[in-house]
Amino acid sequence: MIDTWKGLLRDLFMLALLIIVVVIPIRLFIISPFIVDGASMHPTFENLDYLVVDELVYRLSPPARGDVIVFRYPNDHAIFYIKRVIGLPGETVSINHGVVSIIDDRGQFLALTEPYIVNEDATYTKKTVLGPGEYFVMGDNRPNSSDSRVWGILPYKDIIGRVDLRLLPVTRAGFMPGAAHYAPAVATTSPATP
Repeated sequence: MIDTWKGLLRDLFMLALLIIVVVIPIRLFIISPFIVDGASMHPTFENLDYLVVDELVYRLSPPARGDVIVFRYPNDHAIFYIKRVIGLPGETVSINHGVVSIIDDRGQFLALTEPYIVNEDATYTKKTVLGPGEYFVMGDNRPNSSDSRVWGILPYKDIIGRVDLRLLPVTRAGFMPGAAHYAPAVATTSPATP
């Protein structure tokens, strides 16, 4: 009986050690859970989707256009948002009646094709020039998203990580949910701005 208790205590000690040495550092520095709250990323993500965020990826390479990221809201770091990266540092983002176009840091023009969004009949135009370490992010549900169109640029320092996995709902589970790819620039010079 004493040997059984010793074995049980040893197993519990090993489990606690494993949690301290492996699980906690992974949770604190590599991945974190995130539950979607709201409809700003509909139809890509729905309210209460359970996601896993990769916190290590942007220490190795910068965010890319189309990445779905989780970040601290620049105006209140206690609030977390989920949005899609649209504009990268050094680029100019233009929105004309809901159509987004980019002029990259080499002067190449790219009109974004965004099949994942909820369209809006926007009657406004907006032009934003991004500096070093600045990103322009937008929700996929454009009519119902508070994003860079409303509160401005997202500093790199506020980015937590990229959404790499959806666990729930099980019927929509998968790796790299919401991944988007854009065609290369369609012209080497920018068109006349409206």
